[in-house]
Amino acid sequence: MKSQEEITKSIIISKELLRSHFDVKKAFEEAKSNINKEVEIILEKQNKEIPVIPEIDYQSILNGDISEVEILNLKKRGAVIIRNVFDRNQANEWNDEIGEYILSNDYFTKSKSREGMDKYFSQLKSGAPQIFGIYWSRPQMLARQSESMANTKKFLNSLWDISSSHGDVFNPNRDYMYADRIRRREPGDETLGLSPHIDGGSFERWTDTAFQKVYQSVFNGNLDSYDPWKADYRTETKEYKSPAVCSMFRTFQGWTALTAQGPSDGTLSLIPIANSMIYLLLRALQNDIAPDNLCDATPGRPLLISKNYHKDLLEGLVSIQDVNPGDTVWWHPDLTHSVADKHTGKDFSNVMFIGSSPQCKKNLDYAKRQTENFLLGKSPPDFAAEDYEVDFEGRFSSDQFTSLGRNQMAL
Repeated sequence: MKSQEEITKSIIISKELLRSHFDVKKAFEEAKSNINKEVEIILEKQNKEIPVIPEIDYQSILNGDISEVEILNLKKRGAVIIRNVFDRNQANEWNDEIGEYILSNDYFTKSKSREGMDKYFSQLKSGAPQIFGIYWSRPQMLARQSESMANTKKFLNSLWDISSSHGDVFNPNRDYMYADRIRRREPGDETLGLSPHIDGGSFERWTDTAFQKVYQSVFNGNLDSYDPWKADYRTETKEYKSPAVCSMFRTFQGWTALTAQGPSDGTLSLIPIANSMIYLLLRALQNDIAPDNLCDATPGRPLLISKNYHKDLLEGLVSIQDVNPGDTVWWHPDLTHSVADKHTGKDFSNVMFIGSSPQCKKNLDYAKRQTENFLLGKSPPDFAAEDYEVDFEGRFSSDQFTSLGRNQMAL
C-alpha cells in the first residue's frame, strides 16, 4: 500500500502529465456546457412528472422485446429500474426473514463492540446510513443465485462493448457473486444519509495506468470519442485497498427492494448522466485546483462529489421513482449517487445490495478469497472484519447452493 507521500507525488506527476496533452480549460468548458444541457433535460422531465430513470419490466427481458429506443435511453441515463425481478410476496417474506435473522442473533448488541471498524463513509458529510454488516443470510444468497437475477444481469452485461484487441474483456453470460450488505432504514431517521459520491476508485482514476487507458479519449481532449460502455481496461484497474472499496469490476451497482420506497423515504438519488465522468475528470485538472489535489479525492474513500467543485453536475441529482418489493435498481459504476438525509416516509426503507460482477480474471481472484470467508461465516475480504455471522444461527450453508450458485462462488 502506498504511503500518503507517494500518493501525493503520483497525483502531482499525473496531473502535470495529463494537463500537457491538451487544452484542459477549453475541454472542460465543453464538458460543462454538455452537463448543463443534460441537467436541463432532467429537470424539465422532473417538473413535468415524467420518469427520469428508465424503467423496464423483467418480463420484457425474458420476452426479448425491449426496443432500441429504450436501450439508447438506458445507456444515456446510465441507470434503470427493472421491475418485478422477484415476486412481491417473496420479497416481503425475505424482508421479514432478514429482520428475524438480525434480532434472533442479537446483532444490535454485538454491533456495539465493533462500532467504528468500517470507516469507508467517514469522509462523507452525512456519514453512513443504516447499513448492516450482514452478508450470508438465506434471503441474500437465494436472491443472488436466483435464475431471475442471473437473467437480469445477462441483460445488463449485454449493454457493454466487451471487445478488445486481446479478446472479450469479460463473459457477459456468467457472473461471480459479490456479497454485499443490507440497508434497513427506519421511518423518521434524519441522521444517516450518504452524500453524493462514486464508488470504485477515487484518486486512482487519474493516476492508475489502467484507469488512464479507460479514460484515454478524455485525457486526450477527444471528448466525443469517450464511450462509458466500453469495457476495455476496466477489469485491469488497481484500486487502493481499504475496507468497502470494491475489488471486483461491476458493470452495474444495484440493489433489490425489500419494501416499497420512493422520493420521501430516505432512499437512492442519482445523477443520471452516463458520461458525466468527462466533467469530473476535467474539473480536477483546472487551474483553481492545487497541483496535489484532485477535488479532494481521498485514498480508500468514495470519490466525493461536492458543491465546492461540482455545483453544475449536482443540479442533476434526482430521486429514483417509487419502487415496490421485488423491483431492482441499477446504475453504471461511474454514476454519482447518494442516499437522502431524511426519511420522512411511514415505513422502513429496506434493500439488499446486489450488483453485477461478470466473470473475468479480476473477479475470479476475488471470488476465491470471498468463498474462503463464506465457509467460515466471516465478512467478505472487501469489508471491515466485523465477522458478525461466524456464530449466527440460520446462516446460509454450502449445501444450499444450486449449481448456478456454486459457479457464482467459484466452488
